[in-house]
Amino acid sequence: MKNEFRDRWQAMNWQDITLSLYGKTGVDVQRALASQRRSANDFMALISPAAQPYLEQMAQEAQRLTRQRFGHTVGLYAPLYLSNLCSNDCTYCGFSMSNRIKRKTLNAEEINRECDALSAMGYQHVLLVTGEHQQKVGMDYFRQHLPLIRQKFSSLMMEVQPLSTEDYAGLKTLGLDGVMVYQETYNALTYQQHHLKGHKQDFFWRLATPERLGQAGIDKIGLGALIGLSKDWRTDCYFLAEHLSFLQKRYWQSRYSISFPRLRPCAGGIQPASLMDDPQLVQLICAFRLFAPEVELSLSTRESPYFRDRVVPLAINSVSAGSKTQPGGYANAKPELEQFSPHDNRSPQQVADALSARGLQPVWKDWDKYLGRTAQNQ
Repeated sequence: MKNEFRDRWQAMNWQDITLSLYGKTGVDVQRALASQRRSANDFMALISPAAQPYLEQMAQEAQRLTRQRFGHTVGLYAPLYLSNLCSNDCTYCGFSMSNRIKRKTLNAEEINRECDALSAMGYQHVLLVTGEHQQKVGMDYFRQHLPLIRQKFSSLMMEVQPLSTEDYAGLKTLGLDGVMVYQETYNALTYQQHHLKGHKQDFFWRLATPERLGQAGIDKIGLGALIGLSKDWRTDCYFLAEHLSFLQKRYWQSRYSISFPRLRPCAGGIQPASLMDDPQLVQLICAFRLFAPEVELSLSTRESPYFRDRVVPLAINSVSAGSKTQPGGYANAKPELEQFSPHDNRSPQQVADALSARGLQPVWKDWDKYLGRTAQNQ
């Protein structure tokens, strides 16, 4: 095994993998379905066009594995947007520095109001989100506000700019449980075309972020690719699977989750370079469950209520609900300053009721102290 995923990434050729994907046959898919422990090559077959006629069989097996590993529980979480300040210029994001929108960073009082609003909805599991701005929304800001937020919730994750191993280790002592970091695309040329200014232009610094998380001992590491950014979502998602496999072998103490964001409308947004229809997203979700039965799969409010209600019972373990994608959105529900427009606008209780109606158990917290979680502030 190579020392860094960068080495593995450099050994893979985007065009060769694309050709291999589209060269898969029904025989390859059948072999993958019959395997007890599926390889990266099996995953390639399962996300290939050749697997589309086998979607029903894939869905049945994905549901069986999901119930076997996770029972009937589905975790509920909410993103808490702290700031839309950003020093990056990215073509697909509403927070991009080139977009002329109002900028807002929450202070302690405003954060407290947001936390109270989320607690009133029943949430115990939150994901802190900011734009990427090292000076104004960096470690000093996180050190100041993380302890207060942590006191109000049983589980805390972050989706912010990539940080150093030392910074992640420091945040862990303040109660940070997990970090989500999307590579956006594993195609370096496409990545360069969509990241025009700022630290996010550094493809390899971002690529190595999950490894720094593993080195810091972060409990949960969330991965994903922004579906529609590159010309072939299948190739991007194959790279994602390779990334997951590398991390599981090297940093096996951490848990992992996979998210499936499709491009959604936003200020200054772009049209997707490749379109993924609903059956193809179901195929991808089921393929990841078959490839990595123990990994948490998450589906956000980017997707419609109709789609989520029918796909969550198949293979999903975690969903957001009632999401507001702007700073201060829970205490003040005016739809301004949004990063993107959610598609599922139901309340958290409505989503929970929909899960219950399908025989699933909504879970509002990710940890209990008696289960062994330790943090220096507890």
